[in-house]
Amino acid sequence: MTEAAPRAYRSELRARQARETRARIVAASARLFATQGYQATTIAAIAREAGVSAETVKTTAAKAELLIAAFEVTFSGAEGADSLTDTEVAAGVLDLPDEVFLDAVLTQITTANARGHGLWTVLLGAALSDPVVDDALHRILERRRADYRRLVSELVRRGIASPRADEDATADALSFLLSPESCQQLVTQSGWPAERYAVWLRAAVLAEVTSAG
Repeated sequence: MTEAAPRAYRSELRARQARETRARIVAASARLFATQGYQATTIAAIAREAGVSAETVKTTAAKAELLIAAFEVTFSGAEGADSLTDTEVAAGVLDLPDEVFLDAVLTQITTANARGHGLWTVLLGAALSDPVVDDALHRILERRRADYRRLVSELVRRGIASPRADEDATADALSFLLSPESCQQLVTQSGWPAERYAVWLRAAVLAEVTSAG
């Protein structure tokens, strides 16, 4: 009986160390995938960047799984969340009053896109040749569609979106407008200042959600 507490402590310590090691490896993977791409990033390079052995990286996750985790953590702060409402991106947003709700949503998503659009591009490219990444991409897109359908329903409930709008079509439009590709094309490729992009995006989103469909 006297050993129960020490064993529990050691077990928790090992679990915490494993979480910290995984977080370090995922962060290292994110930096390398974003700068070198998927194919050029090796397990050995990830290990060097993370300050661990290659064997530790291999036992933590496969390369494809590290790319998926790197994108999810960079974009939303969490791996494998069922919905954005369960992540840092949307933390507390549903509790906000109507007058600031939409602006808060736009700010949180555009900030996440600014962080994650580089890795999103890598993810899209890797999905063309890696079935594990491709499967994960489809799951991510399905979660995104579901999130935007929930967002449209919430906007209708708050009186921000037209109750006559086609909710599925509006959700698809918002998914496009608020996508990482939108941010990348207008801000990164076209050189729009962040302020101009934010003003355009707000107007585009409002035009979409207030139309009758």
